[in-house]
Amino acid sequence: MSLFTDIPSDPIAAFDGWLQEAAGHEPNDPNAMSLATVAANGMPNVRMVLLKGHDARGFVFYTNLESQKGDELAVNAKAALCFHWKSLQRQVRVQGPISPVADDEADAYFKSRGRESRIGAWASQQSRPYGTRAELEAAYAEFDATYPDDNIPRPPHWSGRRITPLRIEFWQDGAHRLHDRLVFKRASSDSAWQTERLYP
Repeated sequence: MSLFTDIPSDPIAAFDGWLQEAAGHEPNDPNAMSLATVAANGMPNVRMVLLKGHDARGFVFYTNLESQKGDELAVNAKAALCFHWKSLQRQVRVQGPISPVADDEADAYFKSRGRESRIGAWASQQSRPYGTRAELEAAYAEFDATYPDDNIPRPPHWSGRRITPLRIEFWQDGAHRLHDRLVFKRASSDSAWQTERLYP
């Protein structure tokens, strides 16, 4: 079965269709994606994060900016994403530069999170070592007391990052390992998309 009967003109719309299908098939977190970054010493790093928005501007996730990924993106503002939906035997890979989301966009998303998650964003010094679990729980209790109601401001060290795609590859499993691979690529966010099929 071919990846696409007709090559889509808009890879973001094509991705949206695949994500919607994944939402109906994946048992957990169809918006989960691996995020690859590069440290200052040139060592690559990868971890799972959640996609929290996507449109023509790109793919958005949120993080503690003082975390390891935050530090790496501050040094090298480029990243790669990989979505893998085992239930559909599909994969999407994305590459591009990273930029901050607007403060009002980050504020709106932060406000939409559960109260416990918002307190946790204040309590966790993400990626830094600590001694005992009690230290983390004490920090949580401290901020829980500091913000006793639902009016919890977004921490200054917590925000979103958007990857503007310059390359998007759609992969569909095929019989006899004859997988389908369709790539969209462009030189910049203002350029037109070019497409090509790749051998598996």
